[in-house]
Amino acid sequence: MSIRLLLAAALGGLLGYDRERAGKAAGLRTHMLVSLGAALFVLIPEQAGMSNADISRVVQGVVAGIGFLGAGAIVKGSRDADVQGMTTAAGIWLTAAVGIAAGLGREASATLGAVLAFLILSTLSRFSHRMKNDQPKNQHEADKLGPN
Repeated sequence: MSIRLLLAAALGGLLGYDRERAGKAAGLRTHMLVSLGAALFVLIPEQAGMSNADISRVVQGVVAGIGFLGAGAIVKGSRDADVQGMTTAAGIWLTAAVGIAAGLGREASATLGAVLAFLILSTLSRFSHRMKNDQPKNQHEADKLGPN
């Protein structure tokens, strides 16, 4: 039990570290708590002897609840294209999945999922920033460039 909970917290911390480093509101502590909480939500019913069908319903509840937490991280601006927090919301959602995997004793799956997510967050952010910088800042600049 201790190993599962420590692993969930550590993997959540790995994902939260990247978000903290990027200056996002949901950082290290948030991701650690989400992962640890998700692990506890599945570990306790498993220890209590609940059936897989009952644990499945617990997982469904965790996933739905985390959706609300992630939705709180999303902020829409005045323009349709001005939406912030989607990556943070997706990261929180994935962190819960990592916690669930760790809580269910699927350590390898939890670790692989967290490492892949960390690589996506840390390496692909450079590419997305480059793509944003290559796009025209406004419609006037786009008109100067001509048709696509």
